[in-house]
Amino acid sequence: MDSIWHENRKLFHEVCKGHYGRKKIISNRKKISSGQEAIEELNKALPIHNQNRREIDYLYHYVSGDQPILYRVKDVRPEIKNDIVENHALEITRFMTAQNYGEPIQYTSVKDTVGKSKEIDQLNNYMKIRSKDYHDVVLGDWQSTCGTAYRETWSCRKDEIDDGEPGFDICSPDPRYNFIIYSSAKGNPPLMSVSVQKDEEDRTVYYCTTKSFVYYIRDNEVIESESSVNGHGRILLVEFPNNPRRLSDVEIVITMLDGINRVQSNRVDGIEQFVQAFIKFVNCDIDEDTFLRMCKIGALKVKTVNPSFPADVSSVSSELNQQETQTLKDDMYKNMLIIEGMPSREQNTGGDTGQAVYLRNGWDFAEQRAKIDEPVTKRSEREFLKIVLNILKTKQQISLDLSIADIDIKITRNKTDNMLVKAQALTYLLQRGIHPKIAIETCDLWGDPDKVYVQSQPYLDALYKTAAEKQKELEAEQARKLALKSKDSEGGDVID
Repeated sequence: MDSIWHENRKLFHEVCKGHYGRKKIISNRKKISSGQEAIEELNKALPIHNQNRREIDYLYHYVSGDQPILYRVKDVRPEIKNDIVENHALEITRFMTAQNYGEPIQYTSVKDTVGKSKEIDQLNNYMKIRSKDYHDVVLGDWQSTCGTAYRETWSCRKDEIDDGEPGFDICSPDPRYNFIIYSSAKGNPPLMSVSVQKDEEDRTVYYCTTKSFVYYIRDNEVIESESSVNGHGRILLVEFPNNPRRLSDVEIVITMLDGINRVQSNRVDGIEQFVQAFIKFVNCDIDEDTFLRMCKIGALKVKTVNPSFPADVSSVSSELNQQETQTLKDDMYKNMLIIEGMPSREQNTGGDTGQAVYLRNGWDFAEQRAKIDEPVTKRSEREFLKIVLNILKTKQQISLDLSIADIDIKITRNKTDNMLVKAQALTYLLQRGIHPKIAIETCDLWGDPDKVYVQSQPYLDALYKTAAEKQKELEAEQARKLALKSKDSEGGDVID
């Protein structure tokens, strides 16, 4: 990678050339059957990937703090140049990552089957062992920063697995060095994944993986000794786009972020220029040495050159209107939050309930925006799960009966928001005769409502009776009363 990419001197629209969002690489080929075909598709895809890589690298370093304001040129009084970076780009990516991956993604059972639930619990435990929550955070950071991310899965050898560990491992590789070529067939299925690496001699090599083979390509040739059969029958790299357009959360407001940096930098420049204003001498003469000597003692003594015109010494300055500048900056920041769907930081003016603050400050809007992106992430998560299930079944670490259709994906955010209101809603639904499972799912208190229902079923059955159970109890009570009356009519002892 060229070192110049690490200096974000240009504005982003000059780097992306007006084409925002990462470009999806699509081939007209339906299948790759040989190494030569893999080389052809690789050469067609590399120009598109290299442009994506430039944009990703720019955004990555932009979020890290390398922003164009640091390289600005100031022609007037260049000695006063304060380059201020207000890194709201990092604020955006951290918030978006926390929204989607602040809580680990949970897998739940679609059906109320105890056996399936145990298998899925084991799957969740395997994900915990492999620190999937950490890799999710890395993936979410790439998603938000550059518009797309990848997750790679591979099968571990037996000597690499300790007791209790799953037979797979995962990572979230750098999208600057990984990409997928999709077919133009219906649904755009993945055709080939590419991983760009360096060999021991620092030469660029490409691992090109199809569903049948892994091609090791160097210097535009397939190295047969390094290539191998793909025994999984799947491409093990899965793309997780940030949204269907593959837009970064940063690039959609990057011009505003640059504007905030310029306003703040010029604002500090204005203050310093006011403090270090030029000294104006009118109708008087003074040499440089005398001026510097008098500046040290804080006083000046000058002589009028022309008695007809009075002498005057003053500073040349015009102070920047700080209030108007702050209004401009606040307006840009507020609009940035609106576009991003992020909550504001407005203070409570008194008298507001928790729900009112939740709605007023935009937290509800942020939640709705996050829900829009959920299906995009879940679609990729299902592809990842298919790979994992295939590996675990091969390693005989999970039941052969467990399929992707048995698993539901839950992206959990903060379930303690308005917890009292949700608990009251649950109680109300149960009291009104709503099925306990539906009530538990509706109140949104738990990330795994199916598991909560299965584990709570004995307690729920003791508290809430179905119509059939109530009818059965009523009939039993009526039968008991009839028996008592019959016994009473026969003159026997009656115990009520």
